[in-house]
Amino acid sequence: MPFLMGLLAVAAVACTRSVADIPGDWPWVDPDADDLPWAPISDSPYGALPDYIKIYHSPEVLRGRKAEAYIATADLSRADVHVWGLNDPELDGSDDALRTPTQIYNSNGSPALVMNGGFFYSDSGINYPASLAVEGGKLLSPNINYASEDWVTLYYPTRGAFIIHADGSVEAAWTYFADADSHYIYQVPAENGYGSTPLQQPDASFPAAGAVFEARTAIGAGPVLLKGGKIRNTWRYECLPGDNDVNCANPDPRTAIGCTADGKLVLFVCEGRDMTEGVKGYSTGEVAEILQQFGCTEALNLDGGGSSCLLVNGFETIKPSDGNQRAVGSCIYVK
Repeated sequence: MPFLMGLLAVAAVACTRSVADIPGDWPWVDPDADDLPWAPISDSPYGALPDYIKIYHSPEVLRGRKAEAYIATADLSRADVHVWGLNDPELDGSDDALRTPTQIYNSNGSPALVMNGGFFYSDSGINYPASLAVEGGKLLSPNINYASEDWVTLYYPTRGAFIIHADGSVEAAWTYFADADSHYIYQVPAENGYGSTPLQQPDASFPAAGAVFEARTAIGAGPVLLKGGKIRNTWRYECLPGDNDVNCANPDPRTAIGCTADGKLVLFVCEGRDMTEGVKGYSTGEVAEILQQFGCTEALNLDGGGSSCLLVNGFETIKPSDGNQRAVGSCIYVK
């Protein structure tokens, strides 16, 4: 879904337990839940995979309705995680072309996993990333630094990011980019919200003490779904869109990225919009709960709808809701 501004619908999220309460080994299965566990898939449908990458298919019924969803996991101590994105570090627009996940697969040495990334849009023939992308320590694009419903009242949202730092630590956090010398990471978001008085522009000390932005690899979008094992789903604070065909409360195709306490990268996609009969998809709040139950402690929602796509050895897992893969503004890929 290309980035659009708009009024947000309320997404109800039930946070019933934290990761600290989860019994047993990862991936977690709630012994009291109606859902069956996620089934590991052998290499045969997609060809051979490195032993540090695993693919899981959802149970037929997940959270009370028919599901077609996949999770890929990769051991971060062994996997190489990369990001491709439009090159636009100053948010001026890019001459780079949007690309499909298959194009990223074909042009980057046939990585084991490719998944769509953050928000983007196009205007007058120019492509604009609306989300953070960092590859090899280089900032390709920051998260957007203002938003509006009516383009009269401006807000300065701290948007979500999934960050792998140079020291290998991983977190979901909120970022703000004012310029190349003022780019920060926060452990809490600025509590904006359409219809309320806009808060001040974030800086080194607001909404809290900001760390100077640093990442080896990072992808942005929003909302943050999990932080420190707890569901956050801060869609309203992040001034995310809600008047288009993908809003946070709707069941829709979704893409998300997360990690577990034991160092597993988690890539999630779910189908929706009846591409498989009866499969509607999930809200961002439901995705947060699914990932928490799977064992994630940090997680971020990425671009969904027609953009949602996960390739395993170049093969599609879900059916894209556009009927074909959408050309997007960023992708994550894992070797």
